[in-house]
Amino acid sequence: MKNNHVKKLALAGILVAVGIVCSPLSIPVGASKCAPIQHFINILSGVFLGPGYAVGMAFVTSLLRNLMGTGTLLAFPGSMCGAFLCGILYKYGKHLPYAYAGELFGTSVIGGLLSYPVAVLLMGSKSAVFGFVVPFFISSFGGTILAVVLVTAMKKMKILDVYLGNLKYQ
Repeated sequence: MKNNHVKKLALAGILVAVGIVCSPLSIPVGASKCAPIQHFINILSGVFLGPGYAVGMAFVTSLLRNLMGTGTLLAFPGSMCGAFLCGILYKYGKHLPYAYAGELFGTSVIGGLLSYPVAVLLMGSKSAVFGFVVPFFISSFGGTILAVVLVTAMKKMKILDVYLGNLKYQ
């Protein structure tokens, strides 16, 4: 059992590293930087590692991106809400479309609304309450499309299930 946690932690570290390396692949939309790779990683971690790891990874990736200057403070509410909802919906629903919908709704609507006070109070930005919903949706939609293609293929081939020890390799 302990070995499974080590494998999950190692995979989480690799995914955080991928998120950091791919963070320059972002599109500026208003005050936010749309990073579709982050949303792909949120879905990957929510599905294969669970909501706790997904939120932790979103936080660490957002923190490191901010420290390196490749992210904004808006990455925290957006990515963490999407990762959490993605992981929870997949954990209890066990269907990939629930995870995809969780990432889209969690990032764009919940994360977008929670970004408003962050932008106004911490960043000094003047924006509308719903001003981040559309840019966050665009960003998470791109990452979700990547996830639909790759996560579906990975689930069918049982790649990460075998890696994490959920199945015996035959």
